[in-house]
Amino acid sequence: MNKVHFKNLGKLDYKECWDLQEEVFKGIVDQKIFNRNFPDQTVKTENHLFFVEHPHVFTLGKSGDEAHLLLNQEALIANGATYHKINRGGDITYHGPGQLVAYPIFDLDHFFTDIHKYLRYLEEAIILTIADYGIEGGRIDGLTGVWIESENEEKARKIAALGVKCSRWVTMHGLALNVNSDLDFFNMIVPCGIDDKAVTSIEKEVGEKVDYQEVQDKMLVNLQNVFDFDLA
Repeated sequence: MNKVHFKNLGKLDYKECWDLQEEVFKGIVDQKIFNRNFPDQTVKTENHLFFVEHPHVFTLGKSGDEAHLLLNQEALIANGATYHKINRGGDITYHGPGQLVAYPIFDLDHFFTDIHKYLRYLEEAIILTIADYGIEGGRIDGLTGVWIESENEEKARKIAALGVKCSRWVTMHGLALNVNSDLDFFNMIVPCGIDDKAVTSIEKEVGEKVDYQEVQDKMLVNLQNVFDFDLA
């Protein structure tokens, strides 16, 4: 069974966390290149998983439209938020207090080399996690993430977003589940470039704040079960 090094980073600035991801990601990619060039000296690559809670931040993926950020620099400062153009796929999203962000930095050669399957597995872990709170999550064809009332075009609302980068079958970035998030911040963007769907959270769906640590614990177990790994 695969082993994954897990670390809960607590509350951490987005750029600092992104730099950490890049460092770990590069180390795995470099090791894979070394293994390919020197097969007689092969060292098995590691897998890592970070949980983190960011201060208010908006991030724009490589394929995103900067017009989907509805704030200027002054308004960003006034709302205590930062903004970063980053190297994942997808459009714009928000991270902030009360949101669980998970960054798997996996060598998919240890699991399966199928990025679409990888995204569906991330979604499945989210669906299992919110099910423990009586929330039925689903998918919408052509859209990543997890949705509530996904089959109802008018009522469908997003509870979790995905955005990943993959190179040489090594992943980074990941998922963001709205637990007790301030949903007003999603009104400051066109979330994921989708302007006709609402955003929700576990708190909003159940009508009260939930135990954030409990959600983290459930998510970790569900990721382990879905991807079939043990903690190193």
